[in-house]
Amino acid sequence: MLTITGLNQFYGGSHTLWDVNLTVPKGSRTCVIGRNGMGKTTLLKCIMGLLPVTSGEICFDGTPITHRPVENRARSGVGYVPQGREIFPQLTVEENLRIGLGVRGNGPKDVPANIFDLFPVLKQMLRRRGGDLSGGQQQQLAIARALVLEPTLLVLDEPSEGIQPNIVHEIGDIILELNNRSGLTVLIVEQKLPFARRVANDFVVLDKGRCARRGAIEDLTDDIVRAHLSV
Repeated sequence: MLTITGLNQFYGGSHTLWDVNLTVPKGSRTCVIGRNGMGKTTLLKCIMGLLPVTSGEICFDGTPITHRPVENRARSGVGYVPQGREIFPQLTVEENLRIGLGVRGNGPKDVPANIFDLFPVLKQMLRRRGGDLSGGQQQQLAIARALVLEPTLLVLDEPSEGIQPNIVHEIGDIILELNNRSGLTVLIVEQKLPFARRVANDFVVLDKGRCARRGAIEDLTDDIVRAHLSV
């Protein structure tokens, strides 16, 4: 589904990603973990075309997308939920959901009904401005906005950040449901290990911009956590 080969990225003179190799198989739930400042968000922004890549290749469904514009990746079927949600606070919930419908030429013309099955609270708040929602509701809106495009790959950056525990649990349930029911492939950056262990089936540890460890989530041992995640 997604293959990254020899990816390097620089911020000015700072080398942030070092020869990153990453494969996200179709139908998998892969979690990228690591301490703060290790390049996790940078990696997702490179995947989405929000940051330039110095060298290496990113392929989606066998097609190189390394130098394609951001909107092309959405049209290809990549949904993105950024860190901090980045909804439009002055627009209503409905306007936030509808704003991306035109991105995919072959996509839906109206908000799919299953969005409100997944997030019933949003149906109750269609006329409310995004900025008036709670943090948990805004995160649900951000995920729903990405799902409106009916992606085949969903990329989420810290979906549990600043969210109350019951909403975090609901978001985990939704990710598992979408993966199990429709085979949606998921790539997550996450700091909270209990959430990562519950939702992911594979993990990659990013340490100082390099892929330090990887494997099945059940192989994420306490020794790996102490070596690469403890502060």
